[in-house]
Amino acid sequence: MFRLIFFAGALLAFSGCEQEEYSLGDLTPPSNIEITAQIVGVSTATPNGDGSGDVNFTIKATGALAYKIDFDASDGISLVHLTTGKASRKYTKLGTNKYTVTAVVYGKGGTSSTATKEITVQSNFTPDASIINNLTGGTSKTWIVDKTVAGHFGVGPWEDGTPSPIWWAAGVNEKVACCNCFYTTTFTFAKTASGYSLTVVSPDGVFTKTGALAGGLPGVPDGGDEGCYPYAGGTGAFSFVPSSTGVSPSAPSTKTAIQLSGVNTYIGYGSLQKELEIMVLSSDYMYLRAQGTETGNAWYLKMVPK
Repeated sequence: MFRLIFFAGALLAFSGCEQEEYSLGDLTPPSNIEITAQIVGVSTATPNGDGSGDVNFTIKATGALAYKIDFDASDGISLVHLTTGKASRKYTKLGTNKYTVTAVVYGKGGTSSTATKEITVQSNFTPDASIINNLTGGTSKTWIVDKTVAGHFGVGPWEDGTPSPIWWAAGVNEKVACCNCFYTTTFTFAKTASGYSLTVVSPDGVFTKTGALAGGLPGVPDGGDEGCYPYAGGTGAFSFVPSSTGVSPSAPSTKTAIQLSGVNTYIGYGSLQKELEIMVLSSDYMYLRAQGTETGNAWYLKMVPK
């Protein structure tokens, strides 16, 4: 009798499971994507903007639940999440330049669709004369990382609202034992007939991470721990650009950045992007902030004249 009851119960349970049906619903990806780019200052006389480099974007699509945008295809894939379909960007490459903007729109069940738009933006910028004079001394000036003060090297989140090394800051002489090349390398900024140049002399090597995180510096191996690696030194052009971040001037920030060209030069730490925001600059002190080659990291450097 027990076996009969058990069998009947099992049969009912099995029968009940067979009757359940599940559906994910309509998984049609978003469609009709429209990217609108409002280049600030466009007029008949200034068809590519007023030179500020500011562009306001609006993304619309049928069936959209979330958005991401890549502002410039030429610098690799760098998708930024948007809480709405709106975003703003300051393009800082000097002159008139074309950019390919990519929007990824997400719909139900993780479906997605992509659209691109090409824009042409004018960016003009002249830094304050004191920035040029303090950095170059009027002609040429050599700087080093200041190992004598706490916080001469540090890291925090790459967020405009928290522009400080809240995750970690180096103590006095902290890298001497492991990576003294960090302190012996010199960085000479000079005015030239055609613009500005940076000469890097690293007698004990470059302080950097390795592989792709070295930012393309020549000679750095594909693998290995952070440390000092052979580097032949180099000279390359740089320009002053408006900082592309939204950090407030009261952070403090000069809202001016040093933009390095090519991959054979760096400032302070090899594993940095090529735009270094000048937070503070006087004749005897420079405080820089740059995005690391690792996503989400902001690195900070304190430097003094040699």
